[in-house]
Amino acid sequence: MTRIDLHSHSSVSDGTDTPAEVVEYAVAAGLDVLALTDHDTVAGIEEAARKLPAGFTLVPGMELSCAYEGSSVHLLCYLFDPEEPDLAEELRRVRSDRASRAEEMVRKLREHGVGVTWERVLEIAGAGHEEHADANTIGRPHLARAIVEAGAARDVQDAFDRWIGSGGPAYASRYAIDPVRAVGLVRAAGGVCSLAHPGRAEGSLNNTVPLELVERMVAAGMGAIEADHPSHNRAQARYWRGVADDLGVVVTGSSDDHGSLTGRRLGCRTTAPEAFERLVAPATGTPLLRG
Repeated sequence: MTRIDLHSHSSVSDGTDTPAEVVEYAVAAGLDVLALTDHDTVAGIEEAARKLPAGFTLVPGMELSCAYEGSSVHLLCYLFDPEEPDLAEELRRVRSDRASRAEEMVRKLREHGVGVTWERVLEIAGAGHEEHADANTIGRPHLARAIVEAGAARDVQDAFDRWIGSGGPAYASRYAIDPVRAVGLVRAAGGVCSLAHPGRAEGSLNNTVPLELVERMVAAGMGAIEADHPSHNRAQARYWRGVADDLGVVVTGSSDDHGSLTGRRLGCRTTAPEAFERLVAPATGTPLLRG
């Protein structure tokens, strides 16, 4: 049976492995299809595509940062045209604000006596992948690793809990796209979408994406819900599978692998082949890449 993982990250955003290494680990994990979905960028797709072995399929994608009433909502986007003007402009704005936000959090950390430097955060963000070591790829996990190095947290999760999570003393907000508008932008660029880990929406009530928002995203063209995710317990996965069924969209399953930060768990959750085929059928923006 074809094994499909539709959510992974490389060192182009907040993973620890280069795009080429992600492909290697995916093959070793017995996957046949992998979506590379770095945050707000497709900068790693070209490198990953150069490493595809025969018979392996790469799904060009990204995880798009969205926000709704002060809470985070993440949208997995696949097979869109990254040069479509409206979407490209929004992505430039999102990535630019990532850098500004990260610098603001570094300033706040230093005001609280945490010895984190902007230079070190940049180094961590580009570790092992110098061609992508620019401010556009910076996320909070890079800051968290710098905080751990500085001795101000036990591990990445502790750094979030203590310093840079929502409401933390060094937290700073940033620009993100309205989720319904984001779905429309991706669909207009020929892409398709799945709602990422809806049971893990930072800043929302019970950390859950509101059902009324999900309904509006589906009405705007979203075709799937990532019900099967490592952060969802069985009850959450069952609930979101039911929501997907009620709304007539498919269920995706994914590892959300970040390399060593998540224990290199590629393939720990997968998407059924028939769900994958149904999800990608309307896509016209960019093709699947096959080895």
